[in-house]
Amino acid sequence: MAKENRRQAARLKRQRRIRKKITGTTQHPRLCVYRSLRHIYAQIIDDTQGITLVAASDIEKSVKDQSKFENKVDSAQHVGKLIAQRASEKKIKKVVFDRNGFLYHGRVKAVAEGAREAGLKF
Repeated sequence: MAKENRRQAARLKRQRRIRKKITGTTQHPRLCVYRSLRHIYAQIIDDTQGITLVAASDIEKSVKDQSKFENKVDSAQHVGKLIAQRASEKKIKKVVFDRNGFLYHGRVKAVAEGAREAGLKF
């Protein structure tokens, strides 16, 4: 239990450090990724207005209806493509990537690569 609290405290500390430098504007909103043990969530946020412009996750019905993914990394890459597709519908082309204190590997990296493949620039 104590080890988990230390790990979470360290992630929140990294998150605060990152958030000091990264903010989403109207021209370049922030692509924020959250990774839980089972699921992955991504949002594109405009911090100046304080609103979420686009959101996607692997618990949505459109993602669940597709054939089962081989692993969570494949599912995360699909979420990245999905959020990039929704962003292009709202005419968002450039974003600032916020890894939210998580290390840039595995599922977080897969979301970023999926979004880049679908045309999002960051």
